[in-house]
This record gives sequence, C-alpha cells and structure tokens, in this order.
Amino acid sequence: MATLWGGLPRLDSLLSLCLALSVLLLAQLSDAAKNFEDVRCKCICPPYKENSGHIYNKNISQKDCDCLHVVEPMPVRGPDVEAYCLRCECKYEERSSVTIKVTIIIYLSILGLLLLYMVYLTLVEPILKRRLFGHSQLIQSDDDIGDHQPFANAHDVLARSRSRANVLNKVEYAQQRWKLQVQEQRKSVFDRHVVLS
Repeated sequence: MATLWGGLPRLDSLLSLCLALSVLLLAQLSDAAKNFEDVRCKCICPPYKENSGHIYNKNISQKDCDCLHVVEPMPVRGPDVEAYCLRCECKYEERSSVTIKVTIIIYLSILGLLLLYMVYLTLVEPILKRRLFGHSQLIQSDDDIGDHQPFANAHDVLARSRSRANVLNKVEYAQQRWKLQVQEQRKSVFDRHVVLS
C-alpha cells in the first residue's frame, strides 16, 4: 500500500477500500433481503365482541388483499366473520429494498468521507504545517537572535516551502480574516449592542 506523510495511507487507496467495503455490504444486504418481501397486505382489525384488536400481515398479491385472505386464523366463526371483516381495514403496501440499500450505502459513504476529512484536519494538517513552515520559522528565529551563520541551502529551503505553502497561506489568511470578522461582529453585538446592517 502506497503511503504519504509518514505512514498514512493515500487517498486513492482509502477510496478503493471504501468502495470494496460498500460492495461487500451490498452483497450482505442482498443475501439478507431474500428473507424479506417488498410487498405485503396489512390488515388492522379493531376489537370485536370478546376479541381484542390485532394487526395481520401477509405476503400476498394486491387482488387478494382483503380480510378473508389475510386474517389467519379467523378469530370469529360463522355469521360474525362478515361483520368482523367489515370492521378491518386492509392496505396493500410496496417498498423498494434496493432503493433503501443504495440510500444507506450513500449515506454511510458520505459519513465515512467526513470522518476521513475530520481525521485529516485533526492529525495530518498540523503535521503538514510543521513541515512546511518549520524551515522558514527556524531561519527567521536565527535571524532574530543575531546568529548570521547561513545554511548552505537556506535559499532553496525557503523557495520550496513558499511554493508548497502558497495555497495553504491563502487559505490560512482567509480563515484568520474570517475569525477576526466574527470576533468583531461579536464585539459589536454583545459589547456595543450594535447590529450590523
């Protein structure tokens, strides 16, 4: 497995791992779906005489979705069957288990990507900042102290760290500017009680 940043797996290998796990999960769900049906007839029967109310479910075609085909065993006998069935409300219900599975896989994939992004922000980004800005801070601190013994390749180190950090600098600058604006708005609203228009 190819690595980057000192032992952390690369993004493409993580994505292929997520894809493989999704395919495995879909296969497991399709095996489990053989035990369940996507259609059913549901009859809700209220209490009748001494019988309590009950809900009946049966996998049956839409044309046979009525009390006589679904309610088994029939709690009443003889002439009360018709009266009992008239009180029952039967509905034919369909669902698409494939759509449900795909939605769950998409949801879990997005959740996994957000988790990876959180790990990147908490673990990898500080390491990158230390590597990219560490050389330039070391040279600046040497200049501030007054020690003017130059590094042999100080100019090369600064040029490389500036080119790699250019995008990060822009993002960090925008983030700092946004934080200052938020702090200023908080001061205006809470301290000065002024609402910005």
